[in-house]
Amino acid sequence: MKQLKGRNILVTGGAGFLGSNLTHSLLGKGAKVICFDDLSTGKIKNIKEFLGQGNFKFIKGNANNYRELQKAFLKNKIDYVFHYAARVGVLRTVERPLEVLEDILGIRNILDLALKNKIKKALFSSSSEVYGEPLNLPEREDGHLGAKFPYATVKLLGEHYFQAYWKTFGMPTSAVRIFNVYGPKQESSSYGFVVGIFIRQALGGKPLSVFGDGKQTRDFVYVEDNINAVIRALLSDRTNGESVNIGADRPVTIKELAQKIIRISGSKKSKIKFVPLRKGGEIRHRFPDMTKMKKLIGFRPEHSLEEGLKKTFLWYKSNL
Repeated sequence: MKQLKGRNILVTGGAGFLGSNLTHSLLGKGAKVICFDDLSTGKIKNIKEFLGQGNFKFIKGNANNYRELQKAFLKNKIDYVFHYAARVGVLRTVERPLEVLEDILGIRNILDLALKNKIKKALFSSSSEVYGEPLNLPEREDGHLGAKFPYATVKLLGEHYFQAYWKTFGMPTSAVRIFNVYGPKQESSSYGFVVGIFIRQALGGKPLSVFGDGKQTRDFVYVEDNINAVIRALLSDRTNGESVNIGADRPVTIKELAQKIIRISGSKKSKIKFVPLRKGGEIRHRFPDMTKMKKLIGFRPEHSLEEGLKKTFLWYKSNL
């Protein structure tokens, strides 16, 4: 990762769960990080440990506002961009779909400014949600796409924009389709994600709320593994113009996930409570084909699900 040492890297959405973990990794590799976030869902506490460091700069701004983003480019000679800024969480985006559509502006702004400033490469954080209800499993990058929610539609459009800039202007870009990531700093409120929600419930001695029958499957990848894969995707020329699945290659049912967290927590009060499906329904199965990831960036996750859950549980126990 010597290519990153001393480089100026812009991370939009850098105060969020993924962005702050990415920032931590980049700083550890000797990069200079410009964190750009409007703090609508990101949190200062996620980046508090970096404030005051000479190789870290925080800029409060909205990527959907061209002038605010332009200032970040003008004041810093940006080498690489990770575009993570977005409205996150299916529940939040279903409730406020028009806000999600505004993120299209951010995608266009990033690409326009990246091209004008001749950066080395831009990477777009997409989502497994672009697949919608799968017709075939595992889900391949060149297979069926059926975005079900406004959030997923914007992500898919973002992929097309990034690919177009590579094909039309020769500006190196790539997109990563992120599956279910979990780990320290992830939101655990009702607008958060299942691992954090389950851990919070277990720590409180409350029942773990499993939607439906709990037989729906997901592929969970520990955040450290996800970040390592994403950085590899940025630095590889083989990913230029490509969309790549980033996952762990080991699907598990939500019921099994709940059982693992109850066991790790040692909670004697927590049981599984089955509740009705949320508004908008739920994708039954989500499982990525990892062939392309392994071929293009040669990456395999290092953490087993149990190892990652234990690390995550200890973090929540100390920080909730």
